[in-house]
Amino acid sequence: NGEKSGQGTRTYPNGEKYVGEYKDGLENGQGTYTWSDGSKYVGEYKDGEVDGQGTYTWSDGSKYVGEYKNGERNGQGTYTYPDGIKYVGEYKDGEKNGQGTTTYPDGGKYVGEFKYGKKNGQGTRTYPNGEKYVGEYKDGLENGQGTYTWSDGSKYVGEYKDGFENGQGTYTWSDGSKYVGEYKDGKRWKGTEYDKYGNIFLKYVNGK
Repeated sequence: NGEKSGQGTRTYPNGEKYVGEYKDGLENGQGTYTWSDGSKYVGEYKDGEVDGQGTYTWSDGSKYVGEYKNGERNGQGTYTYPDGIKYVGEYKDGEKNGQGTTTYPDGGKYVGEFKYGKKNGQGTRTYPNGEKYVGEYKDGLENGQGTYTWSDGSKYVGEYKDGFENGQGTYTWSDGSKYVGEYKDGKRWKGTEYDKYGNIFLKYVNGK
């Protein structure tokens, strides 16, 4: 009926190329699109848009394998970065959104919630040296209630803001001594430090 339909190859003057199926004049079904810089998409199309299962490989070595909808990453997918970082989880409108796991080449890991591409909500971040944070995130940083455990057994339980201890919290050293009180921008601000027997050791007022 005068429309591209079935198998075909479309080449563009800038060097880009589509090889795959057409229906009603648009890319529909399985296809491969190659860009002039070497980037490539191999997967499903619907009405001219990337839609369904597909693999997108960028010229810098980045790679996404997963679901697409209306031309955007949507659903479950795996994104591998050229530096070795890998994300496995949910996408929405092209951004990491929902539950996901990020693994780092140094052995670190984040397991938890994402929103608009950043860590947001409840999550657990483990570090290669054995340290761990379990708690709330906002815009990619620790925000809200959280617990940070150090490799020597020391622990902080309390409030965070913009990645730092802020608000009420308790820091317990590995020997049992502890600080109970207020933090400001990661520093002990107003509170009491106790020795391992529970005796008052010293007090903080306005950070001193």
